[in-house]
Amino acid sequence: MRKALYILGILDDADASWLATAGKPRSIRAGSAIIEQGVPVDSIFILIDGQLQVYRGSVEIARLLAGEIVGEVSFVDSRPPSASVKASVDSRVLAVPKAALYSKLQKDLGFASRFYLSVATFLADRLREANARMSTGKSAATAEDDLDELPPDMLENIALASARFDMIVKRLAGGGAGN
Repeated sequence: MRKALYILGILDDADASWLATAGKPRSIRAGSAIIEQGVPVDSIFILIDGQLQVYRGSVEIARLLAGEIVGEVSFVDSRPPSASVKASVDSRVLAVPKAALYSKLQKDLGFASRFYLSVATFLADRLREANARMSTGKSAATAEDDLDELPPDMLENIALASARFDMIVKRLAGGGAGN
């Protein structure tokens, strides 16, 4: 859930509420792909429950748990995804359409600054972790929470991020599941 801590910890309550409203719940069966390497996607996805696996070619490079967000890199740089993402178990995601997100970013500069700051902060952390893994030779096949390694300024946002994620989950539960 580390990525969600960055994203939902920097966004405010109204931003999280907008994501919950703009997004559509989607059920993903085990083995089904929600992102195919090289194929443009029309949404970014927040994993509500279940588990996703990220593959580059046939090599698994990460496992993602509830709260993770996928598709944000392709959203930011407008290039096709560099990896595929498949459900390893039956899972549910919130699919936020790119068109709606682009529109929101253009109309709401506060949201835009918070959204891009959260994505930039997460990507910087991911780059630092990748550099550390390359220098130590450690594998990072799972996206386990490691709160001890979060930057100190992010620790205070954990409770906010968790509450915002819970609000999104509750809103989806009230609205029913869809495909």
